[in-house]
Amino acid sequence: MNYTEQLGINAKNAEPEIASASTMLKNKALSAISKALTENADLIIAENAKDLQKARENGMSVAMQDRLKLDEKRIKDMAKGVDEIIAFNDPVGHIIEGFTRPNSLRIAKTRVPLGVIGIIFESRPNVTVDASALCLKSGNAVILKGGKEAINSNKCLGEIMRKAVESVGLPADIIQVVDSTSRETTNELMRLNKYLDVLIPRGSARLIQAVVNTATVPVIETGTGNCHVYVDDSADLEMAVDIVDNGKTQRPSVCNAIESLLVHKDCAEEFLPMIAERFKAHDVKIYGCDRTIEILGETVEKATEEEYAKEFQDYIIAVKVVESVDEAITHIRKFGTKHSECIVTKSLENAEKFQKKVDASAVYVNASTRFTDGGEFGYGAEIGISTQKLHARGPMGLNELTTIKYLINGNGQIR
Repeated sequence: MNYTEQLGINAKNAEPEIASASTMLKNKALSAISKALTENADLIIAENAKDLQKARENGMSVAMQDRLKLDEKRIKDMAKGVDEIIAFNDPVGHIIEGFTRPNSLRIAKTRVPLGVIGIIFESRPNVTVDASALCLKSGNAVILKGGKEAINSNKCLGEIMRKAVESVGLPADIIQVVDSTSRETTNELMRLNKYLDVLIPRGSARLIQAVVNTATVPVIETGTGNCHVYVDDSADLEMAVDIVDNGKTQRPSVCNAIESLLVHKDCAEEFLPMIAERFKAHDVKIYGCDRTIEILGETVEKATEEEYAKEFQDYIIAVKVVESVDEAITHIRKFGTKHSECIVTKSLENAEKFQKKVDASAVYVNASTRFTDGGEFGYGAEIGISTQKLHARGPMGLNELTTIKYLINGNGQIR
């Protein structure tokens, strides 16, 4: 028996305890986690500092270091996120619908946990807490495999949470953090069909595709975010500047940040200098089409299909001037990742066309794509943003971590 299989056995043994736990007990465990995070902030920051030091030595970008960093405020925010989950309704046992058949069989369609969830993710150690808390509240056991860049942070957070849940009478193994950073361990986890019910990758496009192509466990795709803002010819340009700037620079390393900007030809000459001026505060690098270069000059580098298809996760953006809303939609259909897309416009006709024809989990009119987030949607923390169409799509909250069980009651019926 290898290390990964032992994790699976541990999780399967713990699964019945968390699946059948009362809402009161689960909330008690979450409260213990929240308190333990705050009380152990100094230890968490010290372990995170080891990861940050290694990141700097390895030349990690400033934006990616920001994803990795934990400070007192972020730890408090993580604890607050756990507290918010306590306040949400427990989906487990909820009767979605019930009916009685002509033969008097009483059938209830109910929500039950998925079972054992495996999560493979990169950089952001807050995912360790968010995912554990959501899985706990929804009655699932979880095995978390973070990236090597956050190994010290993740192990520390995992141990703190395991002790917290154990203190209220739940098995520690409902939360397990993989302490190996080897590729072999990751591959073994992706093939742990006997123990894992579902696998959720969260991170770069490369990570997600590697999991999709390698895993034999069912996968929910999340996170790849080549998101666009299209500025229509009727747009309020000051509003557009705010939306584009927020989407690109407020936190460029996250999946709901924008990577490409499409601008209608009739407002490009006025709008592009406005957004370029705003971008100067963050020294945003611009790739652009020939028309963009004509307007903004030689500071813009020529964009190719590679730039239009890329999730930069940095202070970099690809720009294209388009003839119409239809060309913008065609561009998004070619290069988008079905995450979040936005149109800035005063035209109701174009807004409706954009929302109907753009295929994404979240389609915005006159608002930043940065709102595609479990907390912003009112779900509390999220397990990720699903970009697929089966079972779950968009921010994955508690309901998305459950499946269906039919409960049937009779009085001797036979067929």
